Amino acid sequence: MSGLIKTINRVGALRPVRLHRLGIVDYETVWNWQKTVQKSRFRTNLCDELILVQHPPVYTLGRGGDESNILFDQNDKQHKLFKIERGGEVTHHAPGQLVAYPILNLNYYVKDLHAYLRLLEQSIIDSLAEFDIHGERIEGKTGVYVNGDKIASIGIHVARWITMHGIAVNVENDLSLFDCIIPCGLKGIKMCSVQSFNPRVTLAEYTECYLEKFKSHFKVDFFEGSSISPLDSEQAEAPSWVKEYYEHL
Repeated sequence: MSGLIKTINRVGALRPVRLHRLGIVDYETVWNWQKTVQKSRFRTNLCDELILVQHPPVYTLGRGGDESNILFDQNDKQHKLFKIERGGEVTHHAPGQLVAYPILNLNYYVKDLHAYLRLLEQSIIDSLAEFDIHGERIEGKTGVYVNGDKIASIGIHVARWITMHGIAVNVENDLSLFDCIIPCGLKGIKMCSVQSFNPRVTLAEYTECYLEKFKSHFKVDFFEGSSISPLDSEQAEAPSWVKEYYEHL
C-alpha cells in the first residue's frame, strides 16, 4: 500500500511533517485548531502536521451518523457530545487512547480517500504487530480489529485534498466508557485495547512505535512542533532540512 505514495520532491527526500505532542487537551479546542490549520492550507503550500493528543472523556458523532447509537440522554451534561464533520458514527475518546490527527495535503501522497484510509489502517496494524497483537481489517468496515473486537477507529474529513480528523487507538483507556453508545454503530462488536492483549504496553511505548510505522507508510520525516498548540508553530522557523525540501519542490 505504501507504494502508492508518490514523491513530488525531485530530490526524493522524505516529506516533512511537523509533529505536535499535546498531552491532554479538551476536544473542542483541538477541533477548532484543526479547522484553522486545514483552512490555512487552502491558500498556500504550508507544512503538513500530525497532532498527537489525548482528550478528557468525550463522545463525537460524524456527519450523517445515527443518533439512535447514542444510548445516553443528550441533555445529560455529564456526557459531552460533539457533532462533527468527519465521516462515521459515534465514538468515544478518553485519556490513555492514542488520538492522531494528520493534516496532510494529499496532493503529495495519494489522491484517493480509500487508499488514504487503508494507509492509516496499515500503520496501526503494523504497530500492533510489534507487540504481538494481530490487527486486521473487516471487509466493508473502516478501522482495525483484533479477534473480531474493535481496537482502533478512523474518521476523516477532507476538503480540497487537505485532511483533518484521523485515528483513535485504544491503548490503556477505560473501555467501560463505550458502554453508553453503540461504538461506530456496530451492534454486537466489543471494544478492546492494546492492554487487553499485552498489559505491559504503555501509551508512550505504543505511540513511538506507531510514529515509526506512520513515517514508513507515508514516506515522511518528523520535526518537532509545539507541545501547546499547533498554531504556535506557524511562525516558528523550520529546521534547515525542511527549508531545503521546499526549495526543491
